[in-house]
Amino acid sequence: MLVLSRKPNESIIIDGRIQVRVLRVDSGDAVRIGVEAPLEIRVMRKEIYDEIMANNQVAAAGSAGINHIKARKQGQLAKP
Repeated sequence: MLVLSRKPNESIIIDGRIQVRVLRVDSGDAVRIGVEAPLEIRVMRKEIYDEIMANNQVAAAGSAGINHIKARKQGQLAKP
């Protein structure tokens, strides 16, 4: 993993096409970042990506997978 230090309004460029900019650093532990990328590149939070991947794996398991997804959404099962 490459670790970089950036200040607000400073950016990094990935592959010449993706710009990640530090927009704001809050007093707590939150950092607001902006991502500019071509439309064909999907950009999402990791926890959303993980949820999509877990749902896809469960759905691929068949009808039992659908019931598992519904139960997890209703809070009856722990998230992976």
